[in-house]
Amino acid sequence: MNTRANASELDTAQPAVGSSHFHESARAQVAGAVSYIDDIPEIKGTLYAAPILSNVAHGTLDSVDASAALAMPGVRDVVLSKDIPGDKILAAFAHDEPVFAIDTVQFVGQVIGLVIAETVMQARRAARAVKLEITPLPAILTVADALNAQNYVLPPVHVRRGDAAAALGSAKHRLQGSFEVGGQEHFYLEGQIAYALPLEQKQWWIYSSTQHPGEVQHWVSHALGLENNAVRVECRRMGGGFGGKETQAGHLAVWAAVAANKTGKPVKLRLDRDEDFMVTGKRHPFAYEYDVSFDDTGRITGLQLQLAANCGFSADLSGPVADRAVFHSDNAYFLEDVDIASFRCKTNTQSHTAFRGFGGPQGVIVIESIMGDIARALNKDALDVRMRNLYGIDERNVTHYQMKVEDNILHALLPQLEATSNYRKRQQAVADWNAGNAVIKRGLAITPVKFGISFTATLFNQAGALVHVYTDGSVQVNHGGTEMGQGLHTKVAQIVADELGVPFERVIVTASDTSKIPNASATAASAGTDLNGRAAQFAARNIRDNLASYVCGLDAVGAGAVQFADGKIITPKRTRDWNDVVKEAYANRIQLWSDGFYRTPKIHYDKTTLTGRPFYYFAYGAACTEVAIDTLTGESRVLAVDILHDVGRSINPAIDKGQIEGGFVQGMGWLTTEQLVWNDNGLLTTHAPSTYKIPATGDIPQHLKVDFWHEANREDNVGGSKAVGEPPFMLAISVYEAMRDAIAAARKGVGVDEQEPVTLSAPATAENVLRALGKLS
Repeated sequence: MNTRANASELDTAQPAVGSSHFHESARAQVAGAVSYIDDIPEIKGTLYAAPILSNVAHGTLDSVDASAALAMPGVRDVVLSKDIPGDKILAAFAHDEPVFAIDTVQFVGQVIGLVIAETVMQARRAARAVKLEITPLPAILTVADALNAQNYVLPPVHVRRGDAAAALGSAKHRLQGSFEVGGQEHFYLEGQIAYALPLEQKQWWIYSSTQHPGEVQHWVSHALGLENNAVRVECRRMGGGFGGKETQAGHLAVWAAVAANKTGKPVKLRLDRDEDFMVTGKRHPFAYEYDVSFDDTGRITGLQLQLAANCGFSADLSGPVADRAVFHSDNAYFLEDVDIASFRCKTNTQSHTAFRGFGGPQGVIVIESIMGDIARALNKDALDVRMRNLYGIDERNVTHYQMKVEDNILHALLPQLEATSNYRKRQQAVADWNAGNAVIKRGLAITPVKFGISFTATLFNQAGALVHVYTDGSVQVNHGGTEMGQGLHTKVAQIVADELGVPFERVIVTASDTSKIPNASATAASAGTDLNGRAAQFAARNIRDNLASYVCGLDAVGAGAVQFADGKIITPKRTRDWNDVVKEAYANRIQLWSDGFYRTPKIHYDKTTLTGRPFYYFAYGAACTEVAIDTLTGESRVLAVDILHDVGRSINPAIDKGQIEGGFVQGMGWLTTEQLVWNDNGLLTTHAPSTYKIPATGDIPQHLKVDFWHEANREDNVGGSKAVGEPPFMLAISVYEAMRDAIAAARKGVGVDEQEPVTLSAPATAENVLRALGKLS
């Protein structure tokens, strides 16, 4: 039906972007009607693999006796390094990690090979029956030992500006300190899994729970001695990733493919939770040493900082993780005379890998600790010291890696949170409480976040997408990003819906697939929506332009006069139904599908000097957290949290709020309860939920309030939005600083120098709190 357009028709349109649409899979997930890789119907003849794990941290692999395993019921084969048809070293950039252990083992849990059987449990039981002969070699298990031995996976990196040594030497006030921050297990709900299907003519179809299908494709083809075009990798969704499936999902896919290549049968490999803990890498633990000088107001005048990352036995992503820790060791603060040394330490543990924040949290926490120490040394409020050191607006606004900070909103954001959280009034209430309570002490802290958005490796800042409009008017989108529960597909569908002016419900997003979008970057660095959303928008815009050209020819109007909204295509002369125009356009041979490509502008980066503009923009935020500690037991509780966070103009407020809440709670777990413990033999002893504790519902504070900063992204980003996956994680550093504030209150009047730094190793378990109080050695 054709009618005259009028202004009221446009007013009725409800844009998808900016609305809290349900996650595109939410209803189906609640109903148990979505598929993960372990739900995919298995091809007839599918076999199952289980890993053979090293039980020695470092040693010579003398022999592997699989005779007992091969004699067990259902066992079909054993796969070792000799069975790899291509390169026996994984196709990682450092080329330093074998697919299977060859002649040495490097950590407890290293995969030596696989047992292949007719059922999962047959494979797992048989894997435990394989006998290993390993001659132990000396193992390096701590950062301190690695530093003493100068044992590194990559060379150390130094970034300097000004003359830190001179500034320290002439300082009026000076502090030194050291502390450690532990790693973190990803604890995704869906463990690592891959399903490898051999196809005809040496082609392969790999189902992988991965954040980076393109890298899985590259790794599998490399191990099989094939070209990339022979391997198709598909991932509809993951049950969580958090960085743990950026590179290390590739291991599972390669192992399954090598096994399938040897047996000629499809092979599925799914790690159980204990194996996942033992085999895969964690967030990098860090050790810090600092020497800082400052004036009477608390402003830093000089800083020497050592960051030592425990990388595990291979490089994996340790280089860029450690680089980002260097980039974020300023957080929100201008460092004029600074000398930062970054050491990438090799230890005989799991190879640590990407984790939400990707080194950013490990950088931010050290400067925030320094700010708290300076405040206590001067007997000043810590927020005042932080405000004193903020990057300026038109001055003091260039980072130590030579990037100008052009979008700083913290001078306005922090005072707003200070007011809305009643920070000053609560500080007095906390002081009054502590004065009247000898056992339970409280602490309060506001900490900011400034987090750079983009891959620091410039080449990864690109994305592609396909948009198809079918003749019934429905829309299908495929892009290079992956869905791990974060709502990427939902946001992309919203963007495409608005670009075409159709209801959100008419757009679906299909599985990530290397046969559709080649060479896609990992879904990481919080850039999933920035990159893939823009690429999909450009693809949809091409189709929109095709339809606009067709309609303007019918109505003899300019293309700019054609509007798309509310399922209608509107010109000054007529309003047409979207479905009708699509059918007519098809009949007139108008292209109804298109590709889109986007590359992030403005960025450049010299990885040899760690200078340039590695980030397109910064995301900002701040959190005010109040905690309580029991000085007799070391137990702690987070009482209240107020967050003011910058998501730009939100594409989906409900999803963004969920990301902020989830990121904060995950960060809180990293800093309070999630403790990884390796024993003297290199065995990870916290390898199950019984011994490794993520936050539970009872750990969530009763008061958890999240507000959005009101301003759109100042850079030209999709929908005026900002990335939201990783930045909120670092808001939880306010928990750590509030706990140190409570510990400092507890130390008053007990013979401890109140101006000395509070040394609290994270996670702040009860034992570590008691150590910080001086009650445990």
